[in-house]
This record gives sequence, C-alpha cells and structure tokens, in this order.
Amino acid sequence: MRKPLFITGDEAAAMIQDDSTIATIGMTLVSASETILKAIEKCFLDTGSPNHLTLVHSCGQSDRDRGIQHFAHEKMLHRIIGGHWGLQPQMMELISSNKILAYCLPQGQFAQLYRSMAGGEPGKITKVGLGTFIDPRIDGGKMNEITKSAPDIVDIITINGEEYMRYKPIPLDYCIIRGTYVDEMGNLTTDEEAMQLEVFSAVMACKKFGGKVIAQAKYKVKSGTLHCKRVTVPGIFIDAVVMCPNPEDDHRQTHSFVFDPAYCGDIKVPVTNSESLPMTVRKAIGRRALMELSANDVLNVGTGIPNDVVGPIIAEEGIDDDVTITVESGIYGGIPMGGVDFGIAKNNFALLRHDDQFDYYNGAGVDVTYMGAGEVDSEGNVNATRLGPNPTGAGGFIDITTNAKHVVFCSSFTGKGLDCSFEGDKLHINKEGSLIKFVNKIQQISYNGEIARKKKQKMHYVTERAVFELRAEGLVLTEIAPGIDLQQQILDLMEFKPIISSDLKEMNPSIFRENGSFGLKDFINNTY
Repeated sequence: MRKPLFITGDEAAAMIQDDSTIATIGMTLVSASETILKAIEKCFLDTGSPNHLTLVHSCGQSDRDRGIQHFAHEKMLHRIIGGHWGLQPQMMELISSNKILAYCLPQGQFAQLYRSMAGGEPGKITKVGLGTFIDPRIDGGKMNEITKSAPDIVDIITINGEEYMRYKPIPLDYCIIRGTYVDEMGNLTTDEEAMQLEVFSAVMACKKFGGKVIAQAKYKVKSGTLHCKRVTVPGIFIDAVVMCPNPEDDHRQTHSFVFDPAYCGDIKVPVTNSESLPMTVRKAIGRRALMELSANDVLNVGTGIPNDVVGPIIAEEGIDDDVTITVESGIYGGIPMGGVDFGIAKNNFALLRHDDQFDYYNGAGVDVTYMGAGEVDSEGNVNATRLGPNPTGAGGFIDITTNAKHVVFCSSFTGKGLDCSFEGDKLHINKEGSLIKFVNKIQQISYNGEIARKKKQKMHYVTERAVFELRAEGLVLTEIAPGIDLQQQILDLMEFKPIISSDLKEMNPSIFRENGSFGLKDFINNTY
C-alpha cells in the first residue's frame, strides 16, 4: 500500500519548486501548518527559492503575524488568488502597492471550487458574484492595477437563457494541510481542529492535477489504531507528513488557544451569566438590527459589528433558544468567538465542513444575515470589500448576501472619530465622524442593489441614527433616532439625498437604554 514519507519542515520546503501553485487550507490561524509555512519562508530568505509562487486560499489565513503572512515577500510570491486579507497587513501592502498579481474570489465559491476541480468539472458554475466586483464585466475579482491586464480567472456563461458565473479551475502543484493524529500509513484525522474546513476536497483537487499533498500533524500513532470514521484524509493521498516539533507555537488550535477541548466539540462547558456589553454605538446598531429577527429564524453573523455585538446581545436578551446562530466556518449554535479567532465557537451543537456549509448559504439561504459595511450609494449598492487603500477581500460576504432572505447591514453612519452618548434614552452626537459613508459612488460593488431589488430581496442598512430599507424605488430612509436632527445630522452628511419615507418613524427609544434589557424577546415574538 502507498504511504507517505515522514520528513522535516526543511525537507518539505525543499520539495517546493519555483513557479509552483500552492493551496493552503485554514481559516484565521485555525489549521495553519506553521512548521511547514515557516520552513518555506526560511528557505526563500536563505536561498532565494522557492520563488515566483502562486498562493491559493479560500479564507483569510493569518492572525496578522503568522499563517500565510509567511508568503508575503515580493519575489517569493508572484500571484495570490484568495478570499480575504483583512488580517494580513503585509499581504495587503503587497497588493495595494502592485508588487504581486492579486485576484479575489468569494470564499464559499472558492471552497466549493475545489470540489468541482476534484471531479474534473469545467469550473464552479453559480449566480453568486454576478453584478459584483467579481463579475468579469466589472473587475473580474482583480484587486490592483497590474492585475487588470492579466488573464481572467472567471467568465460568464449562459444556460437556458440565464447568465451564470464560471469560476475556472486552478491547477495545483501542492496542497498543504494540517491534522491532529496521523498513523504510520499516513491516515490523518482532524480531531482537535476547531473547524472541519474543506481539507479533503482540496486534497482531491490537487491530486486531480497531479500535485503533491504535504500534511502537518501533531501526534503519530500505530497503524490500525485510528477509527476509520475519524480519518479525514486517507494516507494514500498524502505524499509527505511533517510532525510538528513545537505544537505550542506551530500547531495552535487557534490564535488565542494552544488547545481547548470546548472549541473542537470534545466537551461542553458551563455558561455563566456574563456582564452586559457596555452601551456603545456598536451596541445600539446591534440592538436595532436584531429587531429584524423573528422567532425560529436561522441567522448568519459576519465579521465586524455583527460578530462583536450580535451574539452577546442575543445572550443578554435571553433569546438563545428562540433563534439559531450560524457562522460560515460551519458552526451551528454555541458561543462564537470574534476578531482574530473568528469562525470558532464553544458549545455549538453542530460543526459542518466549510464547503458543505455554503451549500446552505448558496442554496436555501439563511433567514437573516448580519454583515458589516463600509459604503452605500443611492441604488443600495454596498462596499464591504475594499475600504480606502486596504484590499480586504470578500470572505463569505458575497456568497451569503446573495441568497439570504433578509440582509441587514450594520454600520456607523459616519466613520473616523464618531463619539456618541445615550442619556435619557436618546442618541447624542458628541463628535461627528470625518468619514462619509453614504456616497455617490462606492469604491467596489460587494452587494448589488439593482439585482437585489429585481429579485425582491429584503435589505436594511442599520446605523446608530438612521435606518434605511432597500425598496423597488431605491434606498429609503425609514427611521431616525430620538434626539437626531434630520437635516443637520443625517441629510447634510450624505453625498446624495435619499428617498424619505412618507411614514418616517422614530427608532424605538429602548434601543438607547443604557442599563438592562431593551426587550428584544418581546420584539421578535411580536408581543411588544
């Protein structure tokens, strides 16, 4: 029977040839093969090789310092095809300064593209991405100036008179994965990983193109001791295994934890009533946004304001049993983490494969998704993927917002320096932000308002002082906060004049209550 070589990180790095295309599997720092990635970087810095590489990754895979940041060297990397770079400052600098070719693909389409590649299909065919910056008639996912003249990696096809995106196959030379236990035959499990990810699909995609698979593992065990159902990748598909010599640094379960059994589902931990979030602009936005929920809804929470406040508010308002939180990494229920640990949770009742999770998001669609946003225009187009010079990328944003039944964008009304207080259940602007977010032209189309209106998708844009709804006629101002002057504190701070509802309402004052519950349970059960 075929079995892999057991080698060192340095020996793995020596396997990588110049001009290769490498897929790495992970999300944030979860499943980052640090021993291998560090060795590849060291090899380049010492010898100048491997160089002129193409790096392929579906998720953001860094915690600002580690993960694929190890590839962020100008001559080492020639091209990157990725999903998100928000936690990769060095990579964003290479992209924005035109040092490398850079393409962005939606995270879910990317994860599922591996499945299409593995099966020998002509690509991933979907409507996700149409009308956004991924569409080849707009930007084709090209994230900087030098990539504009480079070949397209997506195109438009027509089936039965309807347009679809085709995400083209990307031939892989290497795939780098990580697991927990490996036996002497190379059979690999992912027991202690905090996400299931798309490991097997990516391995099969690599094998389809004749590439080599290199795995990092934490423990080596005797052949025949792993239960067959625990094996994520059979050893016959792995070419080399690197045993991590320093798990505390190079095989961390995630950024903040070397290992916590609660985050891989091995145990459930007691939940104590924690203190309520302090009253802030973000909390006010989260409270109003959550009033769009109904009992028994399944919701998705994105990064930024949603991830920071939606889960905690749901907990403090006691509606955990009324709704179900999901996260794009495959989480159902539980207590999600945020920031550099986004995508993990403790006490979740289910943890699916990453690519399988997007079958739900791209198909049936969640009842409500909460997403951060940076800019919006009068047509309801939203930019959440390129803010200023930073090419953060799409992540799962485009996948999830395309097919969600209801999209709720969460954003402060202005940015950079906004300061508010909340005395007397009213909103008080102490200092206005200097950055205008309601603009005539957004930098990048991450969400297409015209397409959303045509298919009658429900969309709200919630800020601390105003709520807008996307209707057939455009973006409509429907609510303003108590204590806010419509002209001076809303209209004068917009580059366009919105449609103002003939039934303009005041936001519920309880949203701005500084202490105690604001009554969310009554709102979602329609008993207020």
